[in-house]
Amino acid sequence: MDAPAYAQVSPTPEPPARNRWGRWLLAVTVVWAVLLAVLTWISVRDDPPTVREQRDLAEAVPVVDRATGELVAAASGPESVVELGPTEFERGCRVTPFLDGAILTRQVTVHFGTGTGTGTGSGSGSGTENGEAVLRRIAERLPADYRAGARRTDEGFRLRADAGDFVAIYGELPQPGLAELYVETGCRPAPDGFGGVDPDPDGPGGGIRFELTQVLSALGQPVPDVPEWTTVPCPGRGLAGTASADTPGALPAPPAALLRPAAASPAVVVDTPERYAYRNGPLGVTVTVTDERTRVSVSLDCDR
Repeated sequence: MDAPAYAQVSPTPEPPARNRWGRWLLAVTVVWAVLLAVLTWISVRDDPPTVREQRDLAEAVPVVDRATGELVAAASGPESVVELGPTEFERGCRVTPFLDGAILTRQVTVHFGTGTGTGTGSGSGSGTENGEAVLRRIAERLPADYRAGARRTDEGFRLRADAGDFVAIYGELPQPGLAELYVETGCRPAPDGFGGVDPDPDGPGGGIRFELTQVLSALGQPVPDVPEWTTVPCPGRGLAGTASADTPGALPAPPAALLRPAAASPAVVVDTPERYAYRNGPLGVTVTVTDERTRVSVSLDCDR
């Protein structure tokens, strides 16, 4: 009789080497992910933000205020009137496709003569040339680390500067005798409850409110109980500021004819039926007239 046949049992094969490497790779990946998370937490806790998306508007406000003060100081002088505009706070932009944001902007308007003796020049050529000199002078007076410059571009003559912390400065010449400068944050996250910047309710002092009352009275316009205040810290010390009031309708006569008796010896900077600006000692006065309204502003510069 033949011997019974037994099935051959093969030894259990060793797992492929790549499976062992896969387990090692998974372990290394987990360790690396934990290490990366720890390093990220330490960086967020200890290091300053490095991109705009990490800095919200509340963090940008001191930078914007400082840059605005530097602009006012750079633009101040006996031959110009510097006017602070209100702080603009605009929601609705997108920081990322998934994150809403807002933009904070401060405006500085510079009224200046064009060297023709009338305050505005007889044509756009003289005004534009003088405006370019004004923007160049402002750029030269800004801090060196702002890397400010003023030059001609495809969009016209422009001033550009970097105030740091992703805050930009730019300026333009919308018309002869007028420069508009802006300090802007770009689109950033807005913290809960942030609604912009509240102006100093007392204003910068310096006789601004008294002067505003005198000018409005001379123009035959009502004097508001509380004017629109805008203030900014000057480099070093002190405040610059503007008090403004809007009244409906145009004036019965050109501003110059109504205001000459209001100032003993005004240094007239701009004199047209639509815009009149002069200096009365340390204060600058501007009157802007349209068909719909008259806007009066009195400003105190930064000392240079």
